[in-house]
Amino acid sequence: VQLVESGGGLVQAGGSLRLSCAASGFAFSRYDMSWYRQTPGKERELVASITSSGGDTNYADSLKGRFTISRDNAKNTLYLHINLLEPDDSAVYYCNAKGGWYTYWGQGTQVSVSS
Repeated sequence: VQLVESGGGLVQAGGSLRLSCAASGFAFSRYDMSWYRQTPGKERELVASITSSGGDTNYADSLKGRFTISRDNAKNTLYLHINLLEPDDSAVYYCNAKGGWYTYWGQGTQVSVSS
């Protein structure tokens, strides 16, 4: 099982990014997927989640409007679009897969936003 995040980097405030999470080794289309983020000294927090079919999405209340989660089950890939980036969005972003008894995590991709 592998979840490989990409697309992070250093961006200026006000910019945008698209994070990707490439999945392999499990039935991606049967798993609900989520993005989490974590900064040093803080707990990992849920950013957004999407059901296995992509038919339903949920977002952290404080992040609604700037973040969009999506998935392409044909490509086994999860996405997170982030608009109007703020310095407080700087974090390591992780993708997560949940299905039945199983939960998988990627290794994360760093997003750094300069003011």
